[in-house]
Amino acid sequence: MSEFALEAMGLRKQFGEKTAVANLTLQVKRGEIFGFLGPNGAGKTTSIKMLLGLTSPTAGSATLLGRPLGDRTARAKIGFLPEHFRFHEWLSAAEFLDFHGRLYQMPTAERRQVIPELLALVGLQERADTPLRAFSKGMLQRIGLAQALLNDPELIFLDEPTSGLDPLGRRLVRDIINQLRQRGTAVFLNSHLLSEVEQTCDRVTFIRQGDVLDTVSLHETIAAVPVIVRVGQPTPQLLAELAAFGEGVRLGMGDGRIHLTLPTEAALPRLASWLVAQGHTLYELTPQSLTLEERFLQIVGDQSEG
Repeated sequence: MSEFALEAMGLRKQFGEKTAVANLTLQVKRGEIFGFLGPNGAGKTTSIKMLLGLTSPTAGSATLLGRPLGDRTARAKIGFLPEHFRFHEWLSAAEFLDFHGRLYQMPTAERRQVIPELLALVGLQERADTPLRAFSKGMLQRIGLAQALLNDPELIFLDEPTSGLDPLGRRLVRDIINQLRQRGTAVFLNSHLLSEVEQTCDRVTFIRQGDVLDTVSLHETIAAVPVIVRVGQPTPQLLAELAAFGEGVRLGMGDGRIHLTLPTEAALPRLASWLVAQGHTLYELTPQSLTLEERFLQIVGDQSEG
């Protein structure tokens, strides 16, 4: 069995003259929570549709659960919650899940056991008999998540799963994703809520204009370290001399703190020793960690694709 739940190699999608996805190459390990990030129009939705076999790639190849795209045995082990869904509003929550369970050819006894468990998992056990037309957007999001988990998937695609949810609903989704990780289920997560991605994912890929720019681990320390320095009397000469240690040296507005970025964490004690040796009274030397939003802007840029 392959260690990867998903492998894509040079996937490309052309719509006439327009290139929606230029070169999608990535790997998602089994049991990994993998974030898929990019600005609007970056090709994320088209990429997901290719991976799910909903549209054919113009070039390239991919495997899901060790099988080629479109393989029915692999698709039976995949869950999917799309960003824009249209559910059968005349069905109750339990009927909706039962309908999808029958599409999966789940035995009646299994459906009777699993459906109440899933409704409880997403906090809708009291709404089992409520028609979906009476559901709020957040409740529809949660029943959609239950549907995506119905077949006990080995790989699940979640496209904006916390859209329309309040903070309690977002925490519920995070808890469910963490449970999936513990069970060894791989999750391919597309979300604009970078704070949610940062709390949930193991690795993220950044995509722009249909091209993968970078893939980073959220558990590894980035080499470059932003630092705040506060000394007794910051002078223009000190600012000039600090340029030998790092980049982006600047004095904060009104607070006397100096900001710069060191090339590695190992430069911290060297900088501290130098400041003291030069006779500066060192009050603060604080390394700062980059947020996922800052990494996004650093890698992707701050211009939306529309």
